[in-house]
Amino acid sequence: MRVLISGSSIAGPACAFWLHQAGAEVTVVEKARAPRPGGHAVDVRGVARRIVEAMGVREAIRARQVDERGIALVDRNNRPFGKLPATAFGGEGMIAEIEIARGDLAEVLREATEDVTDYRYGDRITALAQDPTGVDVTFASGTTGRYDVVLGADGVHSGVRALAFGPETDYVRHLGAYSAYFTVADPGDLDHWALMYNEPGRVALLRPERGGTAKAGLSFRESSPGFARLTRDEELRLVAERMAGAGWKVPGLLAQMPDAPDFFFDAISQVRVPRWWRGRVALVGDAGYCGSPLAGLGTSLSLTGAYVLAGELATRPDPESAFAAYQDVMADYVASGLELPPGGMSGFAPNSRLMIRARGLSFGMISRWPMRQLAAKQFGKADAITLKDYALGATRLPDQAVTPGTPARR
Repeated sequence: MRVLISGSSIAGPACAFWLHQAGAEVTVVEKARAPRPGGHAVDVRGVARRIVEAMGVREAIRARQVDERGIALVDRNNRPFGKLPATAFGGEGMIAEIEIARGDLAEVLREATEDVTDYRYGDRITALAQDPTGVDVTFASGTTGRYDVVLGADGVHSGVRALAFGPETDYVRHLGAYSAYFTVADPGDLDHWALMYNEPGRVALLRPERGGTAKAGLSFRESSPGFARLTRDEELRLVAERMAGAGWKVPGLLAQMPDAPDFFFDAISQVRVPRWWRGRVALVGDAGYCGSPLAGLGTSLSLTGAYVLAGELATRPDPESAFAAYQDVMADYVASGLELPPGGMSGFAPNSRLMIRARGLSFGMISRWPMRQLAAKQFGKADAITLKDYALGATRLPDQAVTPGTPARR
């Protein structure tokens, strides 16, 4: 089987790994000219832990993961008024036991696949033409190719989804806020904790990294979805204007923002695609289902979706039956993962100081009854699926709870 994957972040290389185990010939095309470093911290939680163990990359992740010991809400004087350690809820809380920069996780997955996968940077898919036996693909570089299957693992703004499924507006839902992420110098007082500061409708987040840097996040409420196609300079101006006058460490973060080499700005959005496949084209990860950073399960959904999709392609007689089985196995898990935590955007970025204080009070009670039960249900979603052991190559899932071939729990 010849498979083309669009996107080289997390879902794409993970799919490439498992498809190679199944004997497929895999090409990954990525529009960026080189691998993208940095990115905000992501977590590997729930069943995704078993998947990275089976891939043999757990130690590589451990070597790159961030020593982040919890999250604290702080006031403008940097005094904490609500804390949740990473050890809470068995290491599956708001800050998980395994935290790693998105770019570092992508690097680990690429290193595990680069010898057996054709990675093509600086190119993208511009046209798809399907027939009953394959997909003819045209690339921006002018080259063409024919593949048995094309997979869109290219994120919220998926080009494959636009070509095969329709316009972005049909599938991407703006949640009413925007965020910017960028690297800054470590201020020296984080003590391995993520710090979160709120003003009405605005959020500043500072998270520790490795190597003397920290990751800043600046977010603001905005109902209009019209800021999605700005230039970098326009994005910088917009963030500076919307965060102007904020307290805490925000002025210093804004001062460092223009020179950050990895500045990233986007709307906080959800992606909901009713059916993740059309003929011989399928979506995996954020391209097909993204709960937004508020839901917090994007990485685990991507790693799990990649495993299931590859497993079904390897064990079904044709791509369409494999894609249908992939959606059937993943449907309830994805639906649960797309649910926002209590409060949603209002819980993340309260619009009044009264709500900020109330959120701080509830945050301090999150590990106590009765709130602990509600929080445990939210954090436990990452394990809410029982995986088949597809027996791909020589790999096996550790601590398998079901016998090989047993259907996933719906």
